[in-house]
Amino acid sequence: MLKQSAVDCSAFLGGVSQNYKTNLLLSERSDYVVLEADEFDRSFLKLKPYLALVSSADADHLDIYGDDRSVKESFVEFGGLIKAGGILLTKKEIELEFKERDEVCHLRYSLEDQEADFFADNIRLVDGLYCFDFYARGAVMKDMVLGVPGMVNVENAVGACAVACLTGVGEDEMRRALCGFKGIRRRFDYRIKRDDLVLIDDYAHHPEEIKATIRSVRALYPKRRVTGVFQPHLFSRTKDFYKDFARSLNQLDELIMLDIYPAREEPMEGVSSHIILDLVDLPVRKIVDKKKLIDEIKAVNPEVLLMMGAGDIDKEIDKVANALR
Repeated sequence: MLKQSAVDCSAFLGGVSQNYKTNLLLSERSDYVVLEADEFDRSFLKLKPYLALVSSADADHLDIYGDDRSVKESFVEFGGLIKAGGILLTKKEIELEFKERDEVCHLRYSLEDQEADFFADNIRLVDGLYCFDFYARGAVMKDMVLGVPGMVNVENAVGACAVACLTGVGEDEMRRALCGFKGIRRRFDYRIKRDDLVLIDDYAHHPEEIKATIRSVRALYPKRRVTGVFQPHLFSRTKDFYKDFARSLNQLDELIMLDIYPAREEPMEGVSSHIILDLVDLPVRKIVDKKKLIDEIKAVNPEVLLMMGAGDIDKEIDKVANALR
């Protein structure tokens, strides 16, 4: 929205923009820089932002933090790094006790909570896309259309619209940019969209992300069978959240799992994809080798296929898409 407006910006994105085909945007005329504040390794504590949007503080990276309390304490510390005269914008439902500072304006947004400073109302699906009324501190912008699917993206859009308002983007500019937004590669990324088959690629690798993604798919395709392919990322994350992963994956109709992608870690004794699968209660659930993935997918003859994970599962997407086409 900033880039498509007179405000403009530079940006370092956490994923590749489908609109720009890159994760780096540069501007010679704007003082704004948009970037992802990554909590991994506490690197976001090196930043001193003018405006910070906190959309989630779910426990993650416990190999770094140790426990949920330490994660939340780091987010509170991050909120304290905002420059004097700046803005802290948080999702209202996040339970964090930020220290109120007179020199920093703390505002809240929400998907539908009308007590928030920014929220959406009258959310409905129109031709497969979400349309909603955006409320901004008493003002309302009717019939905003989001160019990408998924209820989780409506919530993200409310946060983005709030930032746009706070940085001077005009309503017409916001409206055009929101409708023209094509999303981020590997974030609810349609690879096949036919009447008989849908293939969605998503980076979801945390239980809450998986739950939100599956719910969005269910809302769009309530009468169709949803098959998930999931590759766990990190032994430590699997060990810490295997019960939560199982609960989230139980929202599927069928589950195909790959082995854990180790990334920077060495294997841990007793930790494998099986500890998740053992807690999943679905009629079709299995762990397969990547070499047999396409055959296993064809065998279940999916209606809606959702491929999720942050490891090297992205290297299998094109192979699967080509095979199913």
